Amino acid sequence: MNFPTRYGEMALQLVRFGLAGVLLTLLVAGGYWIVATVLHVEPMIAFTLNFLVFTGLGYVLHSRFSFRGHGARDKAAQRTARFFMVNTLGFLTSQFFIWLLVKELGGPVWWSLIPIVFVTPLLTFSLNRWWVFA
Repeated sequence: MNFPTRYGEMALQLVRFGLAGVLLTLLVAGGYWIVATVLHVEPMIAFTLNFLVFTGLGYVLHSRFSFRGHGARDKAAQRTARFFMVNTLGFLTSQFFIWLLVKELGGPVWWSLIPIVFVTPLLTFSLNRWWVFA
């Protein structure tokens, strides 16, 4: 594969990941904000509940849409395990932001949404592309 084609393919994957990610981010972050703010559930628990609800949807969207046509499709159990490891890392990263910004610094719940929306997806995209769906 030549240089422009390879990076064009990665750019297309990033766009598809972004589209799926926007949907998932709106569902997870919005759900987290609603559960934590409106229902007054402790923020770290609220995020955990939303993570559990939307992780399966994330796997389906990313494996069938975001990274469609990328890498081998054998070793489904290994790919699935890796996906859940990456998602767990993303979960822990987001929980760190919640702990730091809401619990430790005493900020409002929306503060934690900024890195959850802008930092965690970049981390998970990179790991999904080069390790999970490679």
